[in-house]
Amino acid sequence: MAPESQIPIAASEKRRFAVRLALFYSAVFAVSGTHLPFFPVWLKAIGIDAAWIGIINALPAITRFTTLPYATALAEKRHAVRAGMMVSVLATAVGFAAVGLQQQPLALLLIYALTCMMWTPTIPLTDAYALRGVARYGIDYGPVRLWGSAAFAAGSLACGYLVDIIAARELIWVIVAWAVVAVLASLLLQPLDDVRRRSAEIPAGKALLRDAGFWAVILSAALIQGSHVAYYTFSAINWQAHGLGGLTIAGLWTLGVIAEIVVFALSPRVSLHPSSLMAIGGASAVVRWVVTAHDPPLALLAVVQLGHGLTFGMTILGTMNLLVQRVPSHQIARGQGYYAACIGLLGATTSIASGAIYARIGDGLYYVMAAMAGLGALLIWSARHRLKAHPQSEESGG
Repeated sequence: MAPESQIPIAASEKRRFAVRLALFYSAVFAVSGTHLPFFPVWLKAIGIDAAWIGIINALPAITRFTTLPYATALAEKRHAVRAGMMVSVLATAVGFAAVGLQQQPLALLLIYALTCMMWTPTIPLTDAYALRGVARYGIDYGPVRLWGSAAFAAGSLACGYLVDIIAARELIWVIVAWAVVAVLASLLLQPLDDVRRRSAEIPAGKALLRDAGFWAVILSAALIQGSHVAYYTFSAINWQAHGLGGLTIAGLWTLGVIAEIVVFALSPRVSLHPSSLMAIGGASAVVRWVVTAHDPPLALLAVVQLGHGLTFGMTILGTMNLLVQRVPSHQIARGQGYYAACIGLLGATTSIASGAIYARIGDGLYYVMAAMAGLGALLIWSARHRLKAHPQSEESGG
């Protein structure tokens, strides 16, 4: 049977799928663009101390390795990836609205935990949906995904502007508003072909969790992406303490995202093997975090922020390309769940530890992040020959 990517598809159908997916990515990442840099600022504004902030910000990562794999597996089992995305964003909007009504740490922790259980599957399910689209329509992942990054930047800038004109205690409602937009965008997503019949025809292969190459990919990605935890959690707080305003902070985040967008846009022209992209991402992160640890002046900090295109962009491109090569299309949601769980486990541990470490050594926390990224780069580089020798393109459509 012909692989999905070889089935003739009308150009208009490809374009319609790509546009609608790009709109959904945009809405979902606009939520992240306001949440990641400014949710800790909101927590501080309502009186939550640094230790609690570290614990609360660990919740998304904790749900990634506890409840998220079950959510993605259930969606895949019921052939309801798209429906799972729609339910996830609706529950997220309701959950963040409930979070905004809380100010006590324990109550906030519990409600935010429930929200994260529904929110964190959104990106893995969306990536699974996108990678099935890559297999089905033959589109490039990077140019579609870049619209999510663009919306992240727009959301961050808009929220940064609002930080200087509204009370920080009101920032949660900006997050809620973007979550509502994501709910509306989910209504435009088109169903993909039912893969039940095709999956039954695909011979059973090695289980994902017995695949050493798959483990190398997700562990390396977890280490490199996990090295961004200090940046995500404490950069805005730290930069505020050094006298930077909300719009400047948002601008610094936006510089990184612009670099990320450029990397995604140029990705179809990149001929390097995905494992090399991940290794470049990890090595770049080592340099980025070491420089950041020295509290560089604003001009140098702006240059360092452009490195996000390498540390995050290159890493995720390499990871997604390796996953679409190695994981059969009918198992891609499960593969995304395992990937997110691995990142979540390491990310939760790092987030909890980072609160205590930051309280003691401040910017020295970035040296720990540099060590994590370096380990991830070494791991993927050592596995590069195995990854080049064992593609599953026919099964995955990649």
